[in-house]
Amino acid sequence: MALIALNSPVKHGSYPRRGISGGLVRTDAGRRRRQGRILTGAGLILLPWLGYLAGTLPPAEAVAWVALDALEAVALLVTGTRLLRGDSRHRAPAAAAAILLLADACLDLATAAPGTELATAVAMAAGAELPLAGLCAALATRPMRKS
Repeated sequence: MALIALNSPVKHGSYPRRGISGGLVRTDAGRRRRQGRILTGAGLILLPWLGYLAGTLPPAEAVAWVALDALEAVALLVTGTRLLRGDSRHRAPAAAAAILLLADACLDLATAAPGTELATAVAMAAGAELPLAGLCAALATRPMRKS
């Protein structure tokens, strides 16, 4: 019996791994899929936001903000879809997304009027832009491991 268990025909990684506490351990492929879904979802959420900005801001401001957010959306969508496919070429768009998100947060905070507008800018920076920028920066600096 022991010999059969040691020489099992099942390839390594077919069974879910369990950690010390008994919980399932997230594999690199599972983590990549989750990150890909988050980034793709964030990019898709930005698409209707572009229309809102274009319709509500003065034309001179709308061009700048729509262009910045459109570049963010493209970078997030490319990074997310490449992660979902397991494509190792996700690092350059992830770096671009991190820089664009950081710039967006800084510009939002610098141009916001005191009061509700500033509170909204702080909430967007802390709740979305900076965490996404951090994830993208981490993805841009770490090579993808084969799983």
